[in-house]
This record gives sequence, structure tokens and C-alpha cells, in this order.
Amino acid sequence: MNLFNEITSLLRKEFTLEFRQAYAISGILLYVLSTVFIIYISFQRVSPQVWNVLFWVIMLFASVNAVVKSFVQESGNRQLYYYQLANPLAILLSKMTYNALLLLALGVLTFLALGFVAGNPVEEAGKFALALFLASVGFSITFTFVSAIAAKADNTSTLMAVLSFPLIIPILLVLVNLSAHSIGLLKGTMITSDIMLLGAVDLILMSLALVLFPYLWRD
Repeated sequence: MNLFNEITSLLRKEFTLEFRQAYAISGILLYVLSTVFIIYISFQRVSPQVWNVLFWVIMLFASVNAVVKSFVQESGNRQLYYYQLANPLAILLSKMTYNALLLLALGVLTFLALGFVAGNPVEEAGKFALALFLASVGFSITFTFVSAIAAKADNTSTLMAVLSFPLIIPILLVLVNLSAHSIGLLKGTMITSDIMLLGAVDLILMSLALVLFPYLWRD
């Protein structure tokens, strides 16, 4: 079985497990909707600057809750079974792909819910959609690989937070600027450099994950 077929089969497995364990995705949806509801009852009016920050705060914590289970939920026996059957790169890429799709769906839900209760200040939907797509990919790559590292340790939650923080800060800084362009808070030609910088960060993180994961998987 080639790499593409392995990724497809493992991706199908991820969706099957998610539908069987509906409580996981239900908890994430509850977090998003309850946070948006708290914003609704707490603020009479949300400025575009605050809206931008609130959106990415919700997305960040929803992403952590969604992706942290990627490798943590895998038992040692199941990992050994995968080790005998699949290429480690196929396992990593399938989980990253699944998590990116999940985070993209959560981002769209957050955007619709927050836009419904706090208004929609986005002026250029295409730029915001691009920012959301790059965010989903970047968060997926970062948190999936960190989850793989944390699964090898005893104190998973603490290690996940410590390792994720320095990696996710550069992505968040660029995302806030990129979405600020789509809202109209920033003007100028820097948006092209922001897109290229965010794409470069995603590629660097992906390259590091692909190089290091096989060694981690053998441990």
C-alpha cells in the first residue's frame, strides 16, 4: 500500500472514530457556543478590534481542545498495531489533515455564531477566509505534533501547554494582523508579506514534524 492509500485509509478511520465518539466533538461545540453566549450577555456592543481578538481567542482554545486528543487517546497497544501496519508519515499526515478539516469547520461555526450575536465587521471575506484556512493548517500542524510528543510523557497537559506556547505565538501574531486587514483595521500592502510569512511558518513546522516524527514514533 502506497503512502496516499495509507493516508486515505487512516483518514477514514479518524472520521469513523469521531462519529462513534460524538461526545468529544459535542464538548468542543458546547465550548464554542457557550463562549459566544457569554460574549452576547456581557457586551452591549463589540468593536471591530475586540471582535478580532475574541474570535482568535475562541479559535485558539477550541483548537487545543480539539487536537490534544490526537495521540493521547491512542493506547500503547493500538500504537504498536499502527506501527506494524502503517508508515509513520501516513499516520501523522492523516491526523494533521483530519484536524485541519475539523478546525476549519470549527472556525466557520465560530465566525457564524460570533457574527450573529456580535455583528460581522469583516469587509473582505476572501482575505478572512484565507486567514482562517492558514490558521486551521498552522494550528493543526503545531498541536498535532506537540500532541504526539506529549503522549510519550506522563504529564500530558502541562507538556502540551509548555511546548505549544512558543510555537503558536508567531502564528497568532500574523493571524491577528491578517484578519485586521480583512476587517479594515489595517491598510497598506503588508498583507502580502503577512500571507507569505504565515505560509512559510506553516511549511517550516510541517517540515520539522515530518523529519522528527518517525524517530519519535519508533520510541
